[in-house]
Order: sequence, then C-alpha cells, then structure tokens
Amino acid sequence: MRRFPDDLVRTQQEWRATYRQLAARPGRTELRRRLHRLSAQVFFHPYWQQRRPGPSAWRDLRRPQDMTADVGRRLTG
Repeated sequence: MRRFPDDLVRTQQEWRATYRQLAARPGRTELRRRLHRLSAQVFFHPYWQQRRPGPSAWRDLRRPQDMTADVGRRLTG
C-alpha cells in the first residue's frame, strides 16, 4: 500500500465529501467551484512531480482509509 502525504489525503477526502454534497444538491455553483479547485490541488500536488500516477495510484488514493484498514484486519485476523 502506498503512503501518500497527509495534505494530499486530506484534499482527496475533502474532494469526496464535496462530490457527495454536490450529488445531493446538484446545480450548486459554490460546490462545483470547490470541486474544481480541489481536483486541481489533487492533480497538481507536488507528490505527483516525483512520479506520474498510474491507475493503481489513483485507486489507492481514492480508496477510503477506513476501508483499507478494514481489509487489512480481515486479511490478518
């Protein structure tokens, strides 16, 4: 499992929360703008300058951290 910088993980979590809010209340301009800004922050984060992300990197970043921990517990326990 990759280890991502905390600020990148937090930004991705904010992106996910904003996306859910926008899905619940479509057409909200402020949410669309926030989602666009967060998308740019995630995509252009300095972490990606060291290595270009492949599909598995995006999947790992987008996977909720609690789900990853739960899977690890099920595999070892």
